[in-house]
Amino acid sequence: MKSKVVWKGNMAFTGTADGTYLVPLDASEQVGGRDMGFRPLQLIAIGLIGCTGMDVISILQKKRQEVTDFQVTADIEQADAHPMVFTKVLITYTVTGKNIDRAAVERAVELSETRYCPAQAMLEKSVEITHKIVIQDQ
Repeated sequence: MKSKVVWKGNMAFTGTADGTYLVPLDASEQVGGRDMGFRPLQLIAIGLIGCTGMDVISILQKKRQEVTDFQVTADIEQADAHPMVFTKVLITYTVTGKNIDRAAVERAVELSETRYCPAQAMLEKSVEITHKIVIQDQ
């Protein structure tokens, strides 16, 4: 993978990976930005939950679960002092559907955490990552 950011002035950049889509990056006004894009750590968080979310929904589809809605969220605690790294991450998987098998969801999450999600494999070396599963019957 080849990634690149291009400075757009002040604290603004556009980022791309492998020449695909452009992602706006910026900082808050308090540190010289204009608040016109994602913060880099926000993209790390989105990358983590996007990675595991794609794994889990793919596995649930293969297990023929009738998922009608699926969301993955991250509640992240950060250190108070710079570099303000992530210190704890709680990933919540909310699965809505008909007759969702909790064991199937638990297994899908386990496979993502232990085998498939490279973002989680990298981050778990430096931050405590836990998960919660919420199943909503429709």
